[in-house]
Amino acid sequence: MTGSSTPADLVAELTLTEKVRLVHGAVDPAGRATGYVSGVERLGIPPLGLVDGPLGVRIPGESSTAFPAPLALAATFDPDLAREHGAALGRETRGAGQDALLAPGVNLIRVPHNGRNFEYLSEDPVLSAAMGARVVEGVQSADAIATPKHYVANSQETHRASVSAAVGERALRECYLPSFRDAVDAGAGSVMTAYNGVNGVRMSDHRELVTEVLKGEWGFDGFVVSDWYGTEGAAAAANAGLDVEMPGTPPEEIHDGTEDGDDEPDGGGFDDLPEAIARGMPDPRTCEGFAETLADAVRDGDVPESRLDNMATRVLRAMDDAGLLADADERADGAVDTPEHREHAREVAARGTVLLENHDGALPLDDDADVAVIGPNVDEAVLGGGGSSETSPVVSATPVEGFESRAAGDVTVRYGLPRVESVSMFDLLAGDDGTDGDARAPDLDGATDAASDADAAVVFVRDAATEAMDRESLRLPGRQDELVERTAAAATRTVVVVNASGPVELPWRDAVDAVLVNWYPGQAHGDAVASVCYGDADPGGRLPVTFAPESAYPTAVDERRFPGADGEVRHDEGVFVGYRWFDADDDRVAGASGSEPTYPFGHGRSYATFEYRDASVEPAPPAADAERRATVTVANVSDRGGREVVQAYVRPPAVDGVDRPVRELAGFASVDVPAGESRTVEFALDDRAFARYGETGWRVDPGEYVVEIGRSSRDARVERVVERRDEA
Repeated sequence: MTGSSTPADLVAELTLTEKVRLVHGAVDPAGRATGYVSGVERLGIPPLGLVDGPLGVRIPGESSTAFPAPLALAATFDPDLAREHGAALGRETRGAGQDALLAPGVNLIRVPHNGRNFEYLSEDPVLSAAMGARVVEGVQSADAIATPKHYVANSQETHRASVSAAVGERALRECYLPSFRDAVDAGAGSVMTAYNGVNGVRMSDHRELVTEVLKGEWGFDGFVVSDWYGTEGAAAAANAGLDVEMPGTPPEEIHDGTEDGDDEPDGGGFDDLPEAIARGMPDPRTCEGFAETLADAVRDGDVPESRLDNMATRVLRAMDDAGLLADADERADGAVDTPEHREHAREVAARGTVLLENHDGALPLDDDADVAVIGPNVDEAVLGGGGSSETSPVVSATPVEGFESRAAGDVTVRYGLPRVESVSMFDLLAGDDGTDGDARAPDLDGATDAASDADAAVVFVRDAATEAMDRESLRLPGRQDELVERTAAAATRTVVVVNASGPVELPWRDAVDAVLVNWYPGQAHGDAVASVCYGDADPGGRLPVTFAPESAYPTAVDERRFPGADGEVRHDEGVFVGYRWFDADDDRVAGASGSEPTYPFGHGRSYATFEYRDASVEPAPPAADAERRATVTVANVSDRGGREVVQAYVRPPAVDGVDRPVRELAGFASVDVPAGESRTVEFALDDRAFARYGETGWRVDPGEYVVEIGRSSRDARVERVVERRDEA
């Protein structure tokens, strides 16, 4: 802290101009930060540097650790690993000389086509909230400011800057708000508002959700920052509760891409502004910046000076909590691309890998097996999707490199198809489709010949996703499905590794021997997937999203649900998002089919075999709102160690006039169980595991609740009944 001054003391010494300086984006003199808030040198207040993003620190032209996508982290179902991950992200932020990380992304995965799903955590609010909160804890522990985003109900990139989500209070409370609430409880120093509106009100102007809920009900005392050019009227945003408006680059420079003040575009601009806006980018011309207008708004009485004081206080409070106002040597050290971070990136990539199918023990591979590594992109690591989360690692391992370094047998490489090109928001905004004219001709015959000559064929397939554009289809791009089918017809054993941003269709799944989902694994791609394929690591991942045919999702039922109509996206499915939709009955939930998903939420196999024993749920404790404890013993009855993800779901009683999901995730644990041993897993079942949101707020309906403990939302191994006679 500067002397013995508190943030409020410092604000009392600031001039009006200095206060405004602390609440708007400015140009970083070093040209490194994604966002920059000028300090006040007169009072010893340093500047604040904000940097992207969820997959690692992104500073143009610089390298950092390229961590796996958050969806891969969520697939581990391991909150302790999530905290380690957040701490690594925080150290990288500090090591890059920055102060705030624009992460984690905690929006619920509602639309499977969303081009940004890889940056998020889950379709389930309990999993998303638990993992997101621990990432926040980790980031803040490194003396960096965590910024959970995008508050709230942002679920698509199409028209994201102009569309309004029509969503009911119950769905907001049960599905879309929990991740943000838990992030606040975990100590987040900042929260970023979404571009979209909610129920007709732009999120940067949404007093009810920003001031009344976020700051009032939840007691958030950090600062609320806009997404870049995410505001319109300065006074309206400030009065609604927005504390910091970003960025500081003049709209005319963003428009032509000349952010550094010279005459040549640098690739960061909106070369074709109408097309960019149509894709979902904000219109910088309509953004009324705090820098130009806020001081006059205060002088004219349109914004109370007390509101500006509160805005500046919140910024300084977050800075103080992160050690920015203390002596520099009192702040936690940071580091970029350390051996520990490289190993952590590999561990998350391996632990997040989901084994969907494994017929007749096709995996793990024998060390001395001759393997054909096939796929259009096997010579590159899938670092992530496009957009603000892009990273540039110092080192990376491709699938080919991973297999060649691990295999004792021969490794043959065939591409089979032209490269599947990555797509980037930055290329799209510059008028480039992102392709580089790959000269590879299709060589399906060469791929099938290699597959037939090998003991096993490992086929790598992938999608391509980016911020600012939703995926057109859940089918794999190009002729990759054909590549898999032809390989499977020729090979003795076929293993398919899917690198995807979210759910994809797998029409060939019954024709192959094993299927792994490896998400966007980051710089450790090859090493991590090879370790799983050869059994050095057990596939510890489980699906954080449901895999189903494209037409079966609720957002495919009516275009008003996605991509929307007349500027509005209707959340008519209410709380029936993800697996809740697939469990639902059309008689009760309009449009629901009750169909079987291809692979249910929570699904994933292990190389080990587990049995569930001795499940119990404690009787009701004396206090109505106290936790119950559920326990179960997991026994590894195989001859190899493995990792099991134990999941507890609560099935509520029927209540007249209330449509509730058939089951809802209540708790989970990832446990490593050595061969022949057992582990006891305990879950805390507080009122949130039983409650629903009604007209009078949260309540627990009396009746019998069934606690299902098992391996996925469709695979309960044991059940226990809990009687609830109290109401919360």
